[in-house]
Amino acid sequence: MARPRLFDEERALDAAMRAFWEKGYEATSTQDLCEATGLGRSSIYNTFHSKHDLFRRALTRYLEAMTAKQLEILEQAERPALERIEAMFARIVEQEVEQRRDGRSIGCLSVNATVELAARDPEIDRLLARDLEARLASLRGVIEAGQRAGEIAAGQEPEVLARFVNAVIGGMRVSGQGGADRSALEGIAATAMTALRS
Repeated sequence: MARPRLFDEERALDAAMRAFWEKGYEATSTQDLCEATGLGRSSIYNTFHSKHDLFRRALTRYLEAMTAKQLEILEQAERPALERIEAMFARIVEQEVEQRRDGRSIGCLSVNATVELAARDPEIDRLLARDLEARLASLRGVIEAGQRAGEIAAGQEPEVLARFVNAVIGGMRVSGQGGADRSALEGIAATAMTALRS
């Protein structure tokens, strides 16, 4: 008869996610994961099978939570399109400011994983691509609504503008990691908003 697990798997997954988020996949050792989760090596491997499997599950959890928060704002159809995009940028600024340590934020696990692993890990690449498509689809919908309402410039394809907004978000995350403060991040967001109106 198998012994019941004496720990909260979801809590362990959150702790591992934080460790990967702060250090990256390669730089996070098994010992780091043991310290973060409070579990021994055997418990980690019996539950999650491998470091890669644990990372995949942690990244999936992160993407589901972060994308849900973004879509929650973007899909508020009662609000004007530009207001929704502006609110999304404001949330990103708040997240970056809240996550600062020693003058830098820890950025975004999705952006970090894209840079570190997407080109050489097909499984992680597929995960990130699915998440990106969901976010781009939502952005396209908002941009199309904004163009129909005359809020957003009609001279560009919604797909191009959706990718532009997504690139601004990624740039804000990286800028936060580089030490950009609230004022600098708000300036990036304001410049993007001006570009959408032009």
